[in-house]
Amino acid sequence: MKDKIFIFGHKNPDTDSVCSAISLSYLKNATGFDTEPRILSNINEETKFILNKFKIKIPEILNDVKLQISDINYHKGFTVSSKESVYNAFFKMQEDNMSTIPVVNNKNEFIGAFAMKDIAKKEILGDNRTLKTNYTHILEVLNGTEILKFDNEIEGNITNINIRSTTFSQSNILNQDTILIVGDRHSIIEDAVNKKVKLIIVTYGCQIKDEHLALAKKNKVNIIYTIKDTYETLLKIGFANYIENYRYTKDLVCVNESMDVSDLNDIINKTKHSYYPVIDNSNKCLGLIKLSDLRDSNPKKVMLVDHNEITQSVDGLDEAEIIGIVDHHKLGTLGTTQPINFRNMTVGSTCTIVYQLFKESKVKIPEHIASLLLAGIVSDTLCLKSPTTTKEDEKVLNALIKLTNINAEKLAIEMFKANDVVKSKTLKEIVYMDFKTFNVDKKIIAIGQINTLNSKAILKQKSSYIRFLNKESNNHNYDIMLFVITDIFKNGSYILFNENSRNTIKLSFNDNFEQGDFIENMISRKKQILPAIMNSLK
Repeated sequence: MKDKIFIFGHKNPDTDSVCSAISLSYLKNATGFDTEPRILSNINEETKFILNKFKIKIPEILNDVKLQISDINYHKGFTVSSKESVYNAFFKMQEDNMSTIPVVNNKNEFIGAFAMKDIAKKEILGDNRTLKTNYTHILEVLNGTEILKFDNEIEGNITNINIRSTTFSQSNILNQDTILIVGDRHSIIEDAVNKKVKLIIVTYGCQIKDEHLALAKKNKVNIIYTIKDTYETLLKIGFANYIENYRYTKDLVCVNESMDVSDLNDIINKTKHSYYPVIDNSNKCLGLIKLSDLRDSNPKKVMLVDHNEITQSVDGLDEAEIIGIVDHHKLGTLGTTQPINFRNMTVGSTCTIVYQLFKESKVKIPEHIASLLLAGIVSDTLCLKSPTTTKEDEKVLNALIKLTNINAEKLAIEMFKANDVVKSKTLKEIVYMDFKTFNVDKKIIAIGQINTLNSKAILKQKSSYIRFLNKESNNHNYDIMLFVITDIFKNGSYILFNENSRNTIKLSFNDNFEQGDFIENMISRKKQILPAIMNSLK
């Protein structure tokens, strides 16, 4: 079975990241992989508009890729029914080199844990004369042969006659609850059949006389033959007992398969147990995990698009296996434990790179995927107006226009209008819609950006946005926090910032720069705004 690979963009998904994730997933699946596109949070109105327009299902949200118990190669399916024999439980534990096995009821619900020590206690300290089991278990334990079977359930007291026949005839040992172990002592067998004992186990491979067998049929007496001698039969018959007849641990710490391994480690440190039954949300027992199993894991496999900064990615990324990255940003802080496929190019859109991957793989691009790639390029390059735009973006966009017959400029206006969320979103939601943090020279730079046709509505609340930036920068220890309002028609941006970064902002842009000032032709966070701030920090 192929491992599932999740493909996703950054924490605040934009059109380029979502469209590139969906398109790359299609390409990978077409080339033999098993992938699934995901998003890390709710998509914005522009992206929602695009997916709806081209009838594409919104990917599911991926909350984290932390290592879970389900990712550990624990002893899955390692359970025993309370109605199974001790014999079966023993050999299951032997086979898996375990000393404990979870016990389940007929609904596979966890009801306790049976251990080797429970067998030892029963054999040494317990009552070994009683037996409660079924006919099949006895056959299995004694390697027996079915002669007569009238009852599936067998319950009674084990008896072995080792006295003289004359002494026996004067006793009253046998009754309907007797499980008799006997050799070729025909007078005793005759008496047992007449008294309708529960079960006769004939040892040494001896045979019952035909007349006694006929009487046993009439009186419905169960009979089993075994080639084992009487001594071995007596030693082993108790192992045919149902597990439920033994005393075993009922109160044990269980762990859920969806639990993070980090949480399991906390439980281990507190309880100091060696084994933990694994259950699901319905208390169904899935198996057993022991401490040494934690070394054998199968972490979630992921591919990243449109980012390579760990702070911008999914929670638990350090516990996952990164298969590949497709990005058009600067190299970030992300590291891997082994070589990966890393495609990073100086283009304006991740979708441009994904288009090239289609061509290199010689996979035909279907119309709906071509439409997504086109939308991603239009969004991230502001329809080729962004300074991040390259000739390669322009070349690919023209190729996709021919493939889809889409008017890119008309689509751009529709997209940007769809993303005019000033009336439908809160101030906080607007700032964090497209929000990224960067670690530069031990300082944290946080930049939120919105592309809009309605910059005036936002600037009317300028003072409220500034107060919010001041508060958020203090709460999250951001040294510099900006909100960039990019006016698509004016081809420039208004910039708001937290007051503690005023001196840095003036150094970055100009000495007279004030809150909400407009900078013409500045529309790229990655290629214009961030580099300007970084230069001022040197």
